[in-house]
Amino acid sequence: MKPLVLAVCLLAPLAGAAAESLAPLVGVLGRATHAQMQVDILRGLREATEGRGAVPMPEGWADVEARLLASDRADVRALTRSLGLTFGSARAREAVRAAVGDTSLDAGQRQDALRSLVSTRAPELPGFLRGLLSDPVLRGAAIRALAGFDDVATPSAVLEAYPRLAGSERRDALGTLASRAGYARVLLEAVEGGRVSSRDLTAEVVRQLRGLKDEQVNLALTRVYGAVREVAADRQAEIERYKRLYWAGGSTPGEAISGRTVYARVCQQCHVLFGVGGKVGPDLTGSNRGDLDYVLQNILDPNAVIPNEYVASTVELKDGRVITGIVQRQDDVSLTVATATETVTVRRAEVADTAQSQLSMMPEGLLAPLTDQEGR
Repeated sequence: MKPLVLAVCLLAPLAGAAAESLAPLVGVLGRATHAQMQVDILRGLREATEGRGAVPMPEGWADVEARLLASDRADVRALTRSLGLTFGSARAREAVRAAVGDTSLDAGQRQDALRSLVSTRAPELPGFLRGLLSDPVLRGAAIRALAGFDDVATPSAVLEAYPRLAGSERRDALGTLASRAGYARVLLEAVEGGRVSSRDLTAEVVRQLRGLKDEQVNLALTRVYGAVREVAADRQAEIERYKRLYWAGGSTPGEAISGRTVYARVCQQCHVLFGVGGKVGPDLTGSNRGDLDYVLQNILDPNAVIPNEYVASTVELKDGRVITGIVQRQDDVSLTVATATETVTVRRAEVADTAQSQLSMMPEGLLAPLTDQEGR
């Protein structure tokens, strides 16, 4: 972190990011003429106020905002919009909405604008987000953001879009629909009705559904998915069964290209392999992948040895949302959780309960939904 950004991050939280504590920093920003210095101060202010919800507008911000929104630097404009939303600026709200809908901007800029808008948690946002389900650039981000709102129209809208979604977008959709009991009931009705394949319910989605602790959800899950074991009665017997299945194909038990497709569907959202994938779990590139016993033991018994950094936590919010993931950062103000699909920061005031699991972030039963050949 650059010294100026670090200084701003340290100064603002000391006074609770109150408007009066930020005013001197805004004054420095107003006098800054070098674009990189403006970026450094803006980044520091954003990091200092992240996770704190709405912050009263500091004195002098309106004039500084007007000038910086006219900057020829895209990063200055984007950071200014984001901070303006935190300070409740109507000008920033209009600018962010315009950026979200501006197809002349690149995908990253539009996605950043949408993230800033979602951070306001404005009550009218669910309708706005549902309107983005037809936008291929923002659809995935919109689906993930909908998990943050208890909105009766969301499940049907996401399910209507589901057949058109790509693989990663489908994971986003299932993650959102598994985030609340009300959403989950509609999802499982769709599975029972054949609108969503039960094979799309990966082990991770099933664990998230069970984590809702809702009787109706658990009964429906048993009907569409079957009984789910927490622990295999005889783990070694299960490992031997999969070894026999593996070698049933002879000296070439599987097809690498097809296997990569299965890996992308089941594992890649959490693990990096050859530079591609998510960073929730360990990088698999240098792991002992040539040892069949090692691979099977880690897939079938992920809870045997759990490094502290991969222990899952369940965070229940007051509005009914349940988040399962790894707590990456926490303080008196906010909590940051890495899930299989995104990194979520929530305010402490929104949290009803937090519990650390005795289980790994990697769920059991990863191979259960696969056909024999997919397993190979």
